[in-house]
Amino acid sequence: MAESLPLEMLTYILSFLPLSDQKEASLVSRAWYYAAQNALREINVRYNIPVSSASLPTIKSLGLRGVSCISLTNLDGSPASHQVLQSIAYHLGPHLQSLCLGGGSPTEASFVALILGCPALRSLDLSGCNSLFASGTLLAQPETAQQVRQALSGLRELNLAGLRDLADLSFNRLSSCAPSLERLSLAYCHLTFELGPAWGSINPQDSSPSQLSFHNLLQFVKERAARLRGLDLSGTGLPPEALQALGQVAGLQLQELSLHSCRDLSTEAVAALCRQQPGLTSLDLSGCSELADGALLAVSRGLRHLQRLSLRKLQRLTDAGCTALGGLRKLQSLDMAECCLVSGRALAQALGSVRRAPPPLASLSLAYCSSLKPQGPSLLMLQALQELDLTACSKLTDASLAQVLQFPQLRQLSLSLLPALTDNGLVAVARGCPSLERLALSHCSLLSDKGWAQAASSWPRLQHLNLSSCSRLTEQTLDTIGQACKQIQMLDVAMCPGISIAAVRQFQAQLPQVICIQSRFVGGADLTLTL
Repeated sequence: MAESLPLEMLTYILSFLPLSDQKEASLVSRAWYYAAQNALREINVRYNIPVSSASLPTIKSLGLRGVSCISLTNLDGSPASHQVLQSIAYHLGPHLQSLCLGGGSPTEASFVALILGCPALRSLDLSGCNSLFASGTLLAQPETAQQVRQALSGLRELNLAGLRDLADLSFNRLSSCAPSLERLSLAYCHLTFELGPAWGSINPQDSSPSQLSFHNLLQFVKERAARLRGLDLSGTGLPPEALQALGQVAGLQLQELSLHSCRDLSTEAVAALCRQQPGLTSLDLSGCSELADGALLAVSRGLRHLQRLSLRKLQRLTDAGCTALGGLRKLQSLDMAECCLVSGRALAQALGSVRRAPPPLASLSLAYCSSLKPQGPSLLMLQALQELDLTACSKLTDASLAQVLQFPQLRQLSLSLLPALTDNGLVAVARGCPSLERLALSHCSLLSDKGWAQAASSWPRLQHLNLSSCSRLTEQTLDTIGQACKQIQMLDVAMCPGISIAAVRQFQAQLPQVICIQSRFVGGADLTLTL
């Protein structure tokens, strides 16, 4: 029946499957193979291409397959890099939608030539490409700027993170070539702030050729307010007054805002932001060390459409603030890692209330929450959960994990650095979470071969497994994993003294699909001598 379906319909059906299942489906038949390949392209799988002459055949092959999303590594100003960029423009350029040059050092001429060959770009990542902006002459020629503007007319996302030489003039030239821009990242760029009424009242001739000023950015936001939907100003030192000035721009309706490590932000500034930008669906406040429970309360009251929230490293956040999370009924992703005062009781009650439907939470991180204690069955209400990180939550025990970890749809789980986790806990987790594809258990020193002998058969879909520094495991565990987990692709057994390098090689020979095994200091190597 499926063979008679049109390729487009089969592609659409397979696009709903996770990546591992799409790979399995591609083995059914030729029609399913092509449909799976199309489905992979539709979810924008990024292909990482090392810049060297050896990559030229690969680039041509990817062009024939219609690949639309690539990332280049080791890019510099050499003739070999220039040749690779020319090949990309010719073979991939016409249908390329996402291009990442992050950390590269292309010449201005080769960059312009590449962009002119990619008229369909929707996303451009120039983070760390300092060589492009060091001279301050990029797109200084009007004719070149006009050509680039035509090529980037459909660009929606621009990443300029970490550019130490980015200044007002170069930013204005580049941004003017992207009239359809919706998302902009200036994370960890050196923004200068001048307090006062002059913010935003800047003339083009006043743009600085040597520094990136907030008043120039504010003017850009005012001009693009109708289109702009996402801003990343992480690590810029944004003060409360600047955040307020951004939030009150007329016509601005942000959906995504990242303020990671803006340590001067106050609870009052966040509260004002929530009133000014109620349409936010993604907010990152991680590392904003001055924020306390009041900020979370303001988020809960003002951002009813919020889907993704990061509160990592908010050392002042307590259980009292966590009670407000119950008001975020559309929340899909929550990161509260390193919130050391959170015990988890209020969080479990807020997210897993039986009085109303729980939020569709798919990702939850509580890593390094040192005060996290075993909780009741409230979290079991979160049946949509697919990713859970409990790394270094040292107060968790076998009994509490067995009670809480019952998520049939969970795909990714980290229980690393849990000193009390034993074989009994491992078996309980295997029974409660049978769909795991990624599992981290590093530094769980009480796990043994006996536990894996009972647990491994419950994880046939396991692909990534971290067992580094599990000192009681031996080669028997490798045999068990090899027999039960046939889809394993990446395995880390570094610093496992009971596993020899010969056993690692035999394991890899038996499972040719394994693409990476970390085996540093296996077999009880003397680290003092090896290092």
